[in-house]
Amino acid sequence: MFKKILLAADGSEHSIRAAEKALAISKTSNESSIEVIYVIDGSTSKSDVLSNFDVKAITEQRKAKLRPIEELLVKDDISHKFHLVHGEPGPTIVKFANENQYDLVVIGSRGLNTLQEMVLGSVSHKVAKRANCPVMIVK
Repeated sequence: MFKKILLAADGSEHSIRAAEKALAISKTSNESSIEVIYVIDGSTSKSDVLSNFDVKAITEQRKAKLRPIEELLVKDDISHKFHLVHGEPGPTIVKFANENQYDLVVIGSRGLNTLQEMVLGSVSHKVAKRANCPVMIVK
C-alpha cells in the first residue's frame, strides 16, 4: 500500500522509533522504499560551524547522527536514500514531501510540553496539517 515512504529524521530517539515503524510498514510490500530527510535549520547550521570549521567534518557529523537509522535499513535490506536539506524543518519537510509525491510521511513526536506545543507548534503537527499524503506521528 505504501510504496514510497518519507522518513523525517534528526538522529534523536524519537526519529529512531519512527524509523522502526517506517521499516515495519515497508516490509508489507516488497516494492517499498524509504527516503530519509534530515533538515538542517539555521541554528543547527550555526552551532555546527562554530564548533567545527571543517565542512567535511560537519557533513560527517550529520551523517553520523543518521547512522543508526541507516544500519536498520541496511540490516533489513530495504531500498533507501538520504537527503540532507537546509531550511526550517516543518515547511521544508512538507514542501519536499508534496513535491516528490510520497505515499506516507513518518515522523517522530518531539514531546514538547503542552504550553510549548500550543505556542510554538510542533514540527510533526505542522507536517501532519500541510502534507498532501498520510502522516504517521510516532511517539
